[in-house]
Amino acid sequence: MDNHVHLIKLSVGTDSVEDLARWQARRRSESGDGRCRHVTRMWPRREADVLRGGSIYWVIKGLVQCRQSIVGFEVVIRGDGIRRCALVLGPDLIRVAPAPRRAFQGWRYLDPADAPPDLPSHRADEEALPADLTRALAEIGVL
Repeated sequence: MDNHVHLIKLSVGTDSVEDLARWQARRRSESGDGRCRHVTRMWPRREADVLRGGSIYWVIKGLVQCRQSIVGFEVVIRGDGIRRCALVLGPDLIRVAPAPRRAFQGWRYLDPADAPPDLPSHRADEEALPADLTRALAEIGVL
């Protein structure tokens, strides 16, 4: 039995999946090892469950729009001396069926049963609809 769990987080300041991809590419180029990391304040207590196949689901403009595999965790201590957690992420952003999600602070656990499904490969490269239209369609169950 696979007892993995996902994380879900707002991608604050991001307007689209493409915008998130550009931001992450810039950060990877600055990282020294080419890996993508997202630093967060809290360390997951269910670290082992996340590492059994979990992803981070990104909420962009009020919609869960993509996910990214979580491949590890690293301790980060910045100039203020506070211990933080770097989520080490896989390189690919995988589009998912858009699902509305209200704003929340930090990250949350996401049960696999509640995670939106990946978009089929033939839809993964579709041009995104405007965020308001996508949100309205998702809310009535069309997407």
